[in-house]
Amino acid sequence: MIVDFRVLLANRRFIKAYFESQRIRKLQIGCGGNILENWINTDINPCPGALYLDARNKFPFASNTFDYVFSEHLIEHLTYDEAVRFLRECHRVLKLSGKIRVSTPDLRFLIELYGGNKTELQQKYIAWAARTFLPANINVCLDTFVINNFFRAWGHKFIYDDESLKTLMMECGFADVRRFSSGQSEDENLRGIELHGRIIGEEFNRLESMVLEGTKN
Repeated sequence: MIVDFRVLLANRRFIKAYFESQRIRKLQIGCGGNILENWINTDINPCPGALYLDARNKFPFASNTFDYVFSEHLIEHLTYDEAVRFLRECHRVLKLSGKIRVSTPDLRFLIELYGGNKTELQQKYIAWAARTFLPANINVCLDTFVINNFFRAWGHKFIYDDESLKTLMMECGFADVRRFSSGQSEDENLRGIELHGRIIGEEFNRLESMVLEGTKN
């Protein structure tokens, strides 16, 4: 990869200025277009207002630097081994008692899409996903096709359920791992920061996503 040293220098200046101006330091990884105010926003394909960061590699920050780390619909794009390294890096750059918030699709939501006696919301989701993401000639067994597409599309590599992600976060050093609804948190710095619901609709996002928070001890 060709390094643009002017961009690298500008990033370093931005980070230095951020640390000097922000008492509470917050890092978002995999921001996409979700540029959060008073955060360092990063992405592997950064848009204006974001810095380059590959979540699969060591982060370009010193240990014990941030009060908060946030990622939304990122970890499912990593292999399990990559996710282990990612969470360990999150743990490393967080200060003692710092918090991580991870939003990601919930495996249970996919399993329940296949069950009988679907709720009205599940039926609406399947119809929307089929209409939006599947070929027009697919008109039977839509739940099967929607579920298969979800596992394979958008670069998804591993879909977690509540227990598997909580266990992984604890193995990577986080404690007091708890689940919250999208947009909700006991910490005001972590409320209302998700973007995904604004893209697919909050109703579908609540069905599709889970959010876990943990603390560095």
